[in-house]
Amino acid sequence: MTTEAEGAAAAAAAEDGASGDDASASQAELATADALSYEQARAELVEVVQRLESGGSTLEESLALWERGEELAGICRAWLDGARARLDAVLEEEEGEGAEEVEEDDAGSSGPG
Repeated sequence: MTTEAEGAAAAAAAEDGASGDDASASQAELATADALSYEQARAELVEVVQRLESGGSTLEESLALWERGEELAGICRAWLDGARARLDAVLEEEEGEGAEEVEEDDAGSSGPG
């Protein structure tokens, strides 16, 4: 799994790609990304969705919840993207090592016999 620092860096990279009109909001999002693990962001996102689905909030409250949900989804996505990249790197490394072993085996054999 990724460390919190790697996840935060991935979250920051994801936030850089997102459009944002308010620079201070972007700073706050990055600070939040630094503080939340994947599990924390996901748990809070579940709560936000439940609150939105239950209704009873004002339009302003609903919009604020929606925006927070988008932010949390971005944090989760960044963590998952970071984990996927690390997994892909390990798999590529293993494939490379496997190909080297096959080449060594082929070089050492004298053919069918």
